Amino acid sequence: MRLRRFIRNDQLILSILAVFVGATAGGGVIAIRELIDFVQSLSLGGTSENLVSVVSLLPWWQTLLTPAIGGLMVGLFIHYCISGQKPQGVAQVIEASALQGGRLSFRVGIGAAIASSLSIGVGGSVGREGPAIHLGATFGAWFAKTLRLTRSMSRALLGCGAAAAVAASFNAPIAGALFAHEVIVGHFAMSAFTPIVIASVVGTIVSRVYFGDVPAFGITEQSLTSFWEFPAVVGLGVAGGIVAIIFMRTAMKTEDIIKKVPGPQWINPAIGGFLIGLIALIFPHVLGVGYDATDLALKVQLPLYLMVSLIFMKILATSICIGSGFGGGVFTPSLMIGAMLGGSYGIIVTGMFPELSSGPGAYTIIGMGAVSAAVLGAPISTTLIVFELTDDYPLTIAVMIGVVISNVVAQQFLGKSFFNWQLERAGLDIKGGFEAALLRSIKLKKLIDRNAVTVSLASGLEELRNKLQFSQTGELFVLGENGELCGTITLADLSDIAFDHDVDNLINAGDVARLHPPVLVQDDNLETANKVIRDSGEHFIAVVENHETMKFIGTLYEAEMMSAYNKALVEVRHEEHEGVV
Repeated sequence: MRLRRFIRNDQLILSILAVFVGATAGGGVIAIRELIDFVQSLSLGGTSENLVSVVSLLPWWQTLLTPAIGGLMVGLFIHYCISGQKPQGVAQVIEASALQGGRLSFRVGIGAAIASSLSIGVGGSVGREGPAIHLGATFGAWFAKTLRLTRSMSRALLGCGAAAAVAASFNAPIAGALFAHEVIVGHFAMSAFTPIVIASVVGTIVSRVYFGDVPAFGITEQSLTSFWEFPAVVGLGVAGGIVAIIFMRTAMKTEDIIKKVPGPQWINPAIGGFLIGLIALIFPHVLGVGYDATDLALKVQLPLYLMVSLIFMKILATSICIGSGFGGGVFTPSLMIGAMLGGSYGIIVTGMFPELSSGPGAYTIIGMGAVSAAVLGAPISTTLIVFELTDDYPLTIAVMIGVVISNVVAQQFLGKSFFNWQLERAGLDIKGGFEAALLRSIKLKKLIDRNAVTVSLASGLEELRNKLQFSQTGELFVLGENGELCGTITLADLSDIAFDHDVDNLINAGDVARLHPPVLVQDDNLETANKVIRDSGEHFIAVVENHETMKFIGTLYEAEMMSAYNKALVEVRHEEHEGVV
């Protein structure tokens, strides 16, 4: 029964549902954190808040083998329990919002949350916020699917789940709402703003009731001593952008290297875990989400050499985890990397200009924002998350400058965030959004014209002239003995010999055919067809069975393609208008 029979206002429907999504997502965040701490206490004997000190006391073999054995468990769990056999995170939520109408698999969402919790619990150098966002979005998608909401309302509920998860994870309701708009939904339209804010607030309330209303990092309030520090802040912003680029490139390169390792895919997390264990023998700070190490940097309790080392060790450890198939996110690792960069930068600057410096702690906060914002591609929400994590607002201008500079550097030399890069490497282009998804959903099979005029390689000029006269497209398709496409012929291809009857017996189709014409495969979609037509400049494209046999099937007309797209677009818009819940 449709809910619209009782409630006519879509905003009211979404606002009511946002309360339930926010509460559910907040509960999901609590469950993830408790599961991580439970696994971590069993495997390493500590929690996220004291992991460094606990691991430092463990026997070397336990530090080395725990991530490896845990990685094997993670690999097997993902292999048998998650569709697609790969971890899920923020990138998949962005894909669902942009290309899938806000749809996510509930079973995969729950499985991904368990896999990520297990990954972090055994020492994986990844963040818990990415899995929490995916789980929250999964709850939103489940409500939308159960109630048969429209595409636009489903996307709004997806954003509600993500916002509530961010807010509950960081105790940051403002940042949660802005993150959902900035990264997941992709716009700040009022139709989605109200329910997303409601969900974010509810998620925060649920988290605060359980964990208490305290910032993630307890530090003394920081502020800039002098405006003469701004050049140093700009320098830190540049360094943050460079480090973010190094982080992202290292993660992708590591993934490429690990993919080439022979053997089943489910063994890769065990290999990655063993490498993480080796790093942790010297640098135990890289294990887990890194909150305790970040807290030590904020309190200036780490020496310069160690912080500089941890910049690169955390990048390497997180890249290995992501590349080998551990579940988890990149936000918390990027915060820790930024904290190490800012802390070491602050020590150096303070040593050079002690009377002008605000101290290493202030630069640590700026570094956290600069690196994480460039990695996530979310400067607005990341800035607010850093503020709400540290409860330190006097550094507002400095953090904003560092964030803006780092984003400019990253965009200039890389041009994309970590999540967009993940989607791009998976062959997904979210720039086109809904329109691109609609083009991908329409296959060519029903649009192929099977009445194209064909000739054989041996056909003479007289036959070519006659058939060109009756071809509606003005193009002939030259086929081999087995029906494979060999080329095409137009009147222009005949050139000067088109009406020269003296050479009728000397030249055949094979002599004048344009070889290797642009082709489409019958299983292609309209997005691929549109690209081929645009790149080739032709209005009629040959369609073949596959690229191996090249057996000719028929042709695709550009006009027919656009007609099919427009018809599908009208149908979807009609469904958006008529069918709610």
